[in-house]
Formats: sequence, C-alpha cells, structure tokens
Amino acid sequence: MNGLIDIKLVLTQILGFIIMVWILGRFAWGPIVANLEARRQKIAADFAEADRRQHAADELKAKYEQELRGIAAQARARMQEAIGEGQKVAEEIKVQAQADAQARLQRGREEMERERENAKEQVKQQVIGLSIRTAEKILRAKLDDPAQRRLAGEFIDEVGSLR
Repeated sequence: MNGLIDIKLVLTQILGFIIMVWILGRFAWGPIVANLEARRQKIAADFAEADRRQHAADELKAKYEQELRGIAAQARARMQEAIGEGQKVAEEIKVQAQADAQARLQRGREEMERERENAKEQVKQQVIGLSIRTAEKILRAKLDDPAQRRLAGEFIDEVGSLR
C-alpha cells in the first residue's frame, strides 16, 4: 500500500461525491437557481420600469418644450399687439396735439384781429378828436393862410406821433 492506490477507497469517495452532488442538486441547487432567476427577472423588470419612466419623462419634457414655444409665441404676439396699440395711441396723441395747435393758432389769429380792430378804432377816435380840436382852433382863430398851414402841419405831426 505504499504506492498503490486503494480502489475501494477511490470508489467510496466517487460514490460519496455523486450522492453529495445528487443531494445538493435536489435540495440546494433548485432553490438557489430559482432565487437567481427571480433576482434576474426583478432586475430586468426594474430596468424595463426605468426605461418606461425615462420614455415618459422624455415625452413630458417634449410636451413642456412645445408649451414653452407656444407661450413664447403668444408673448411675441402680445408684444406686437402692445407695440401696435402704442403706435396707435401715439398717432392719436399726435393728431390731437396738431388739432389743439391749430385751434390755438386760430384763436390767436382771431385775438390779433380783434386787437387790430380795437387799435384802428382807437386811432380813428384819436384822429376824430384831433380833427375836431384843429377845426375848433381854426374857427376860433380865423387865421390867415400861413397860420392855417402851420396848424395843419401840427395836426399831421400829432397824428404821426400817435402811431
């Protein structure tokens, strides 16, 4: 037995190994493999759920981006409306200002015309007064020709100084 292999011992060990593999296969490997398969399915389901949620998030993001583009377009449209309204109001203000300016000019012209008529009337009244005084002086003095010329010259000087 010094160098020889004991066949009985080897056969016993082989038989023990086979029985152990059969017992492990029957009672241990089934539950272990079932647990591994359940774990694999759970991980696959988790990945599928993550993909589904990612897809839903992408759709939601696209929807929000579309809504943002719509909001931006509405904001631009409202801005254009506001600009148009502002230009319209500015034009109305300009037209009103021009109308007011024309009315003021017309009132100014009318006022100037009244003032001119009043000034004419005053000058007329002064000329009449001077004429009457001159005529009174001539009638009182019964002057000769050089004196009448002198009085007429004074009258003309007085009318000239009134202007």
